[in-house]
Amino acid sequence: MKVDGGCHCGALTYEAEIDPEKVLICHCTDCQQISGSAFRTVAPTPPDNFRFLTGTPTVYVKVGDSGNKREQTFCPTCGTPIYSKSPDGEPGMLGIRVGTIRQRDRLPPKLECFTRSAHDWALGLSKGRQFEKMPV
Repeated sequence: MKVDGGCHCGALTYEAEIDPEKVLICHCTDCQQISGSAFRTVAPTPPDNFRFLTGTPTVYVKVGDSGNKREQTFCPTCGTPIYSKSPDGEPGMLGIRVGTIRQRDRLPPKLECFTRSAHDWALGLSKGRQFEKMPV
């Protein structure tokens, strides 16, 4: 599915190709803290399926509990998180933040991961499969 979106202030815009069947909710504590919410909703896609149309994002590299690095990409003006991905040259998917996708109303999550750190009141939002960690 072709999607497009951007940040709150409009400085960053993008387009991407995603598989709506792979949209997920992540309850990990990093997503909770970085989003300022109880979870984050993500649309994974190969990095080659995403491109910025306008603007230049800011990138913050965090190190997860696993020791893996993830680039957190966001708007330098309004702070809207756009996506995360493995550093350049490393394999992995790019995780677009569903709240920034204009077609977000058509992207219900299909699964939930890191349920071990989910708040009780936030579980079951996807009505799909649940995983204590990230499924392989």
